Amino acid sequence: MGKMTVLALRVVIAMVLAGSLFVQMRMVPLLSTDLQEAGAPDAARVAFLVIVVLGIACVQVTAACVWRLLTMVRRGTVFSQGAFRYIDVIFAAISAASALVFGLAVLLAPGDVAPGVVLLVCGAALMVAGVALIVLVLRKLLAQAVARDAEATYLRTELDEVI
Repeated sequence: MGKMTVLALRVVIAMVLAGSLFVQMRMVPLLSTDLQEAGAPDAARVAFLVIVVLGIACVQVTAACVWRLLTMVRRGTVFSQGAFRYIDVIFAAISAASALVFGLAVLLAPGDVAPGVVLLVCGAALMVAGVALIVLVLRKLLAQAVARDAEATYLRTELDEVI
């Protein structure tokens, strides 16, 4: 991966992290005030805000892990066992985000929200779960690449001994 690609991805990740911090610090309190003024029950308001904050935390964790993987790519160490922990955390964060989106649908279902909207939110939860499964497949591909890299290193060592 080229230096410009890594730099561009880091700029995007930095913007995502800055934006998510802004949302957590400024927008969530405003959202809380709006929900309170709209007459939302306290339990529903708190549940909604918890889902929003935890969803943002999932994005932040994923962004931090991708940043770390980019560092490993730049150093040429991504094909190692160390990369798996970051991918596992990304998978867990995306899976949690999927559960949070489904929780949002459950929260919206008994209210005055149209059933079609609840169904769309459930569909979004399913799509996020699909992204988690894609990450899992990519993890398996990385495991195969690491195994091949280890095998190539072993064969190179054997060849060097023969020569």
